[in-house]
Amino acid sequence: MLQRRRTFQQQPGIPLAKTGTLLDRFARGLPFSLTSAQQRVIREILEDMSQPQPMNRLVQGDVGSGKTCVACFAALATIQAGYQVALMAPTEILARQHHRKIAKWFAPLGVSTSLLTGSTATQPRQTIYRKIESGQLSLLVGTHALIQKRVHFKQLGLVICDESHRFGVVARHQLQQKGHFPHILTMTATPIPRTLALTAYGDLAISRIDELPPGRKPILTQLLSDSPKCDRNIAYQRIREEVRQGRQAYIILPLVEASDKLDLKAAIAERDRLSVQIFPEFSVGLLHGRMKPNEKKEAIVHFQAGKTPILVSTTVVEVGVDNPLATVILIEHAERFGLAQLHQLRGRVGRSQWQSYCYLASDSLSDSSRARLEMMERCQDGFELAEFDLQLRGPGKVLGTQQSGIPKFALADLSEDEALLDAAYRAARRILKKDPTLERFPALAEELKRRRQLDDLCDRAVLN
Repeated sequence: MLQRRRTFQQQPGIPLAKTGTLLDRFARGLPFSLTSAQQRVIREILEDMSQPQPMNRLVQGDVGSGKTCVACFAALATIQAGYQVALMAPTEILARQHHRKIAKWFAPLGVSTSLLTGSTATQPRQTIYRKIESGQLSLLVGTHALIQKRVHFKQLGLVICDESHRFGVVARHQLQQKGHFPHILTMTATPIPRTLALTAYGDLAISRIDELPPGRKPILTQLLSDSPKCDRNIAYQRIREEVRQGRQAYIILPLVEASDKLDLKAAIAERDRLSVQIFPEFSVGLLHGRMKPNEKKEAIVHFQAGKTPILVSTTVVEVGVDNPLATVILIEHAERFGLAQLHQLRGRVGRSQWQSYCYLASDSLSDSSRARLEMMERCQDGFELAEFDLQLRGPGKVLGTQQSGIPKFALADLSEDEALLDAAYRAARRILKKDPTLERFPALAEELKRRRQLDDLCDRAVLN
């Protein structure tokens, strides 16, 4: 990983100024004050981008910590130097949210932005192609549509990937190839344990936004299990109270439609039941991944406008829906989700000054599931949850699915050998600093060569 990082940094980069008119105007125009953590990470990013080699930095930040705002400083440093920016998000919902927020911030600065997704109509799509190729468009936000062959940037200076673990390595590489060694900024709200960061992400510089904006209250989390005193009426009553005060709620289901194989509630049927039996006085909306793009957009717009105060949804809202009025989330069959995903879902509320609530409903709990959900009850810190998840489930499942880029060790244990892995990481840095080509370490150089050959032959070569 360190050799890969060194090779990347030997490429010619685009040194950019750390200050400038656009950056100053943007900072003065923000309707809120930056946290000290945001300010620190912005300095780290701008320092990287001022160097003659390209930046390759990962920004970790809990849900609601202000990663998008931090990325805007990197984007404006790029744009004021005459280069373009591409921001790729894994879902259309998240891409639209990013574009809506950034366009609102950048419009007073005279910075042009646009959105490109799979559902973009033909005529606007052709206009975007022309503007991005001619340089008229400064920032393009989108989904995988950004890596289409038809997309040609005039001068791409910065690539921003949000929730990058949801993309394949090939997709990220294809976007980077649309520029000449552009700076790379990766963002994630999925906390990565330190040992995993040292191994799987050792080729990136890592920044943490470990502070939430002032005024945010801890989200009160409660497990509604098979205990007689813990029933869903607790959550339903809280939802009623919040909606009557003008606030809103999510109800999350794991399935779109009922399944013969799985005894689980499904979003469509549950929306119908809740509308008739539980909340007949309120409008209950529906959102799931099988809906057409315009139907999804309409459902989100209605929810954010308050027309549907209660939204029944699958995990399609896990990232990308930012609604400060939402103060309650009920997650059905919570035992079926990992801690990282539950933490992301919980982050859909608690985005304002009002007290927010998260209810984890489960009718069937194993000992390990109960341990995870009880950890969610008492812990708000995403990084602490990630470390706990690593111990319970192993590195390949911490990010929600088995990750092919996460190394498997024959001897080391990522959850128990942090001190050993940290010592190995520091030793590797010292070796490469003294002898980057490893000429004085022929046995080590030969072993690394052998393992690269194994990696080419096998996606999951075991590292001893």
